[in-house]
Amino acid sequence: MSDILIGDSSLFSSEMIDNETELIPLITAEDEEQMNAEQTPPELPVLPLRNTVLFPGVVIPITVGRDRSIRLIQDVYRGNRTLGVVSQKDADIEEPNQEDLNKVGTIATIIRMLRMPDGSTTAVIQGKKRFEMLEMVRTDPYFTARVKEFNEQRPAKGEKEFEALVSSLKDLATNIIKASPHIPSEASFAIKNIDSPSFLVNFISSNMNAEVAEKQRMLEVADLRERANLLLAHLTKELQMLEMKNEIQSKVRTEVDKQQREYFLHQQIKTIQDELGGNPVEQEIEEMRAAAKKKKWTAKVGEHFEKELVKLQRMNPMGAEFSVQYNYVQLFLELPWGEYTKDKFDLKNAQKILDRDHFGLDKVKERIIEHLAVLKLKGDMKAPILCLYGPPGVGKTSLGKSMAEALGRKYVRMSLGGLHDEAEIRGHRKTYIGAMPGRLVQSLKKAGTSNPLFVLDEIDKVSRDFSGDPASALLEVLDPEQNHAFYDNYVEMEYDLSRVMFVATANSLSTIHPALRDRMEIIEVNGYTMEEKVQIALRHLLPKQLKESGIKAKQFALGDGVLEAIIGNYTDESGVRSLEKRIAKLVRYRAKQIALKEKYNVILKVEDLNKIYGPSHARDKYQGNDVAGVVTGLAWTPTGGDILFLETSITKGEGKLTLTGNLGDVMKESAMIALEYLKAHSDIIGLEQEVFKRWNVHVHVPEGATPKDGPSAGIAMLTSIASAFTQQKVRKFVAMTGEITLRGKVLPVGGIREKILAAKRAGIKEIILSEDNRKDIEDIDAKYLRGMRFHYVTEMIDVVRHALLKEKVEHALHVA
Repeated sequence: MSDILIGDSSLFSSEMIDNETELIPLITAEDEEQMNAEQTPPELPVLPLRNTVLFPGVVIPITVGRDRSIRLIQDVYRGNRTLGVVSQKDADIEEPNQEDLNKVGTIATIIRMLRMPDGSTTAVIQGKKRFEMLEMVRTDPYFTARVKEFNEQRPAKGEKEFEALVSSLKDLATNIIKASPHIPSEASFAIKNIDSPSFLVNFISSNMNAEVAEKQRMLEVADLRERANLLLAHLTKELQMLEMKNEIQSKVRTEVDKQQREYFLHQQIKTIQDELGGNPVEQEIEEMRAAAKKKKWTAKVGEHFEKELVKLQRMNPMGAEFSVQYNYVQLFLELPWGEYTKDKFDLKNAQKILDRDHFGLDKVKERIIEHLAVLKLKGDMKAPILCLYGPPGVGKTSLGKSMAEALGRKYVRMSLGGLHDEAEIRGHRKTYIGAMPGRLVQSLKKAGTSNPLFVLDEIDKVSRDFSGDPASALLEVLDPEQNHAFYDNYVEMEYDLSRVMFVATANSLSTIHPALRDRMEIIEVNGYTMEEKVQIALRHLLPKQLKESGIKAKQFALGDGVLEAIIGNYTDESGVRSLEKRIAKLVRYRAKQIALKEKYNVILKVEDLNKIYGPSHARDKYQGNDVAGVVTGLAWTPTGGDILFLETSITKGEGKLTLTGNLGDVMKESAMIALEYLKAHSDIIGLEQEVFKRWNVHVHVPEGATPKDGPSAGIAMLTSIASAFTQQKVRKFVAMTGEITLRGKVLPVGGIREKILAAKRAGIKEIILSEDNRKDIEDIDAKYLRGMRFHYVTEMIDVVRHALLKEKVEHALHVA
């Protein structure tokens, strides 16, 4: 039951109430009969209430804030002061309609209206009798509804059973008031002084501790006896809850007394144990002190440890802080202070391990061996931190593992993908509940050495939010000039990370913090060719899957061209992750045949792939040159290279340029530059400049759901627009990449190796690119370039002259 306030002028301050204000008395049975005898008007202004239900005879203050409600209160107060009050079904609805209001409400009279200091309006209203809302007549300026009387069914006067029911209600309500510390005892006098059974039920229903929906259900019950029984059930339940609550509180007080008693007993036990020399906590602390003497930490760390150990010794083992301090001291003992593994700088053995674990990647391996050679000669670890950068699935993380094995160091991997809390790197302060050291310190504890090889995986996917910026915290970790004194918030002492070898991996450099990128030496790990993927599958992936599936070598073999068919038709990636999944599917298929004792051919052939995998997926292949304006471009993505098609069509119009295909700003600008260049140099395609004013140009790049941006499609857009206007065919099996300028120059672009691999997968035989990209081609191993021709250009005119054939397309438009 909530607090009951009867005739209490303390509801309002003295400034709000004038001298004429009267206290609201409890109504008598005669007053109630007089209210019930009043005629119910056919129409009433309706005031929706959010969090309460008004019962007949009850006086409540309400604060109105909605403009419509304020207007209603003001109008009614100036008039006959009578209105209808109904509760909302959902209190969260700001502007309710008829469907949001309950049908049964209470006719009320405004006793007083007050203006509050905060500008809101408070009205003191008293319920009169129930009504039922039939339909809404008006909604402006406030709700007005057609209503009818909602008659109450009452038991006969003097009925003994009902009188006993009413007496029970009074007793229960009085007991609840006594049991609840929040309800003033004066409320029990009010309950005893109510002589009308109907008003008693309404009064208690209004003030009981219940949801609005339950109170509304009570209001809607026409039979007074039934309503009284419902109320009795609710009060009985509430009294039981209060008694249970009081019993629990009593038990808690007893428990506290018990704890204090136990504390004194423990102190006595401690004294006895001290006499006998058998205190287990003291023994453990002494063991910690003995272990500390064997640690190779500095004098400063040793002094700090002894201070913290003394603090632990003084604490009560039963106290909450004892375990926090114990874990802190234990961490100091578990950290490998000054403990290092001896490096094995046998570079030939390192080369063997790298070749054993990874096929290809010769340049990457060479860079790693060079790096190890520098470390061998230099002696200390202040060499640049390595960052292996490339598409997914090319072996960046496993390269770090092989390096650890080659050096004879412990291997630790820490995934940074999705990391957004600085405390994950630096740790939490000890004062917080559940505080922990950062993941760096935790990893060193697990490794048991202070010079492991630490792989920081997915460093490009570190994010930031209100919890801090982990990338900025990594600046200290990866700076050889700073990390000799790395400060973890939990440890509260400097830890030397200078002899840890850090190797980071990333898919994209663009999202790495610039200062972080500056601290790392970037080693690009490129994708694999078809031949390399075949060798990787034969040497690593297939043996691994056969071992994991328990299939013997004599039970499984691949026919000629199977791996090539899988790579060409069922994967489309720079790395080998999808290839491994496809091989795993083959092995599982064979395992199922063996387990079910089916007949099978040991050698799997290309023809079997369709049955195992289903139809091969459609992938981007060269699509011919039969349509004017269709050109093949080359693109770089974080997952490797790709080809894209640029399509241009022209229609008669006013020279408008339309660009579609989810293009970024840079790509749109390339199309504008290409069109403006062709307008300025229309003679190179044999057209008058005025022609461009008579034709609309639409450039589209398919796969519109994929965002595309960057300058490398510049020469492809130029060729596409030129082909559309001249209706000339584009040279067969040609792809192109390069940035363009308004003065007609072709500029170099990046990602050349990935683009060439994508072109080879798509069946491209010739590539047009900038002269400045020649050095990138010469830097690529010749085996990747086999079967391809390269045409280097410096001017945009050269692109158009080389890419467009004299031959026109079939059904060519007449452009003039």
